[in-house]
Amino acid sequence: MSAEVERANKAAQSQLADVDGKGNATSDVSLTGKPRSQTSGLLAVVVNITNSTDEAASYAVQVDFLDDSGKVMETRFVGAEDLAPGERAQPLAISRKPADPPLTAKVAKAQRY
Repeated sequence: MSAEVERANKAAQSQLADVDGKGNATSDVSLTGKPRSQTSGLLAVVVNITNSTDEAASYAVQVDFLDDSGKVMETRFVGAEDLAPGERAQPLAISRKPADPPLTAKVAKAQRY
């Protein structure tokens, strides 16, 4: 992971620390899975972030990886900074957990700031 990506991810985690509920930007965020054949067998999702406002904005997103019972097994944070209106970013959230048992990903929080 590049230093810039790591810095953005830490900034996202910091931004989400005091957010109650799901945040103000869940409608601007969706997930797309990547085939495990492209990720060395790891569960990875593309976090699709689109700035739907008419001003530049930054985004912080928390992705939870859940087991079959819905228990959070791992959490990852990603961010996108200074997106122009209508601009899109697609950071990756990658689980470090083994492929078995299978996990699913969901957007737990998304905050525009």
